[in-house]
Amino acid sequence: MILLSKGYSKSCRMQKLLISIFLLCVGLFAQSQNFLVSGKVLDATTKQPLAGASVFCQNTTVGTVTKEGGEFKLLMNNGGYDLVISFSGYETQSLRISNSTPDIMAMVVEMKPKEKNLEEVAIAVSNEVKDGWDKYGTFFKENFIGRTKNSEQFVIQNPDAIHFYFSKKKNRLKILAKEDLIFVNNALGYKIKYAMDSFTHEYATGITTYTGYPFFEELQGTDEQKASWKKNREEAYFGSLLHFMRSYHDSTLKKAGFKIELVDSKTSQSKALNDPYDTTYFNRVEGNDAELNFQGQLRVVYMNKKPESLYLQANSLSPNTTVQISVLGLQEPVVIEENGYYYDQQDILSYGYWGWQKMADLLPYDYYPG
Repeated sequence: MILLSKGYSKSCRMQKLLISIFLLCVGLFAQSQNFLVSGKVLDATTKQPLAGASVFCQNTTVGTVTKEGGEFKLLMNNGGYDLVISFSGYETQSLRISNSTPDIMAMVVEMKPKEKNLEEVAIAVSNEVKDGWDKYGTFFKENFIGRTKNSEQFVIQNPDAIHFYFSKKKNRLKILAKEDLIFVNNALGYKIKYAMDSFTHEYATGITTYTGYPFFEELQGTDEQKASWKKNREEAYFGSLLHFMRSYHDSTLKKAGFKIELVDSKTSQSKALNDPYDTTYFNRVEGNDAELNFQGQLRVVYMNKKPESLYLQANSLSPNTTVQISVLGLQEPVVIEENGYYYDQQDILSYGYWGWQKMADLLPYDYYPG
């Protein structure tokens, strides 16, 4: 009995030790995969806390509102994000953050009162198109939502918030929203709150640009719907710009099915880039970040999936086309974080297949297949 009792105690101590080691390892693993963003939001003039301010990482499903003392906390997967802070009557702020940002757990964000934009006031007075939806609604949907199969299930819940302005002098269409736009993507299973800064189309150049802050929310659905969303999300992810950026960061381009070609600016001819990780183009910076340093354009071929038939029809391409081809225009060196976030995002223009895919095929940065 004594021996059995001693053996039992020793066994218990060993089990407790193993459990403690396991929990420690789990804690360290979780710490290595996530980071905490916390701080408070204040009025820039009075220094008083702002309760009820919206704080979220744009293009993710992670967000919150500030408490009575202006405090907020967000738990993020490692990588980079644009932290967006908005409050009625104040200028929206966007701050680039990552798990290596100093003082990331003690942020103080001071909000400035919003001032009237004189250009927007002038536009509103003289250039608003009264029947804007009739004239430009289809154009907006095709160039903002897209023309993919997912766009057919992408719904604008508050279209009356969108206003259209046309300047004959500048030959420019400008679209503004009086409030956050609310979209429901029934193909991918997301509700999207989108704070639109602007949407501009220059008819002289044919270039369309838009800026804003999307925030994703998972839709609630049946098991059948969730299975469909899972399948559609994976379909949207593989071959996407997000997939490409993550693969480039992880040095897994070939395994993922991507091939890169350099486009000659003079002849527009492309040449295969046999080693995309050559230090001429690819370097590790700031720990685990990757910097791409290309001049001009990259032709990106995704080998593992055919283009949508709608894309082939819209671009008069052969139905036997077996690869997806996109072109990236890089203005400056671009840094990629491990979650696929890259900056500065204004330094990249996408054409071809990625240029065709728009909001209806957009996935949040905290999405991972499987």
